[in-house]
Amino acid sequence: MRISEIATVLAWHDALNSSDIDTLLAVSSDDIDLAGTEGAAQGLSALREWATTAGLTLVPGRMFMHDGVIVIEEQATWASKPNEPRTVATAFRVVHDQVTAVFRHDTLESALEATDLSEKDLVTDI
Repeated sequence: MRISEIATVLAWHDALNSSDIDTLLAVSSDDIDLAGTEGAAQGLSALREWATTAGLTLVPGRMFMHDGVIVIEEQATWASKPNEPRTVATAFRVVHDQVTAVFRHDTLESALEATDLSEKDLVTDI
């Protein structure tokens, strides 16, 4: 297990949740791929736009990891619906300590299926 990949993804979460856009961009690659239920985008300007307008907090839970791909089960809360948190999952690709791809899924199962990860990839010790 590569601790630096997990640390990068956790720093990404911390920056997003604290609206620290400079740090969020610093831990993301220039050509980052972003995708979710509402579409896809690429690049730091797209990430900046999304991070400043989404009104989203993602609290990390269980993590699954293999070969630079990390899936994190998250508690998602939108500013527009603060009393309606949902459990979602996001798949991250980390290369050279930078997030290169972020793909949000509505369920952990769909994120694991999309990345070919499984319960055997559960991170149990950090």
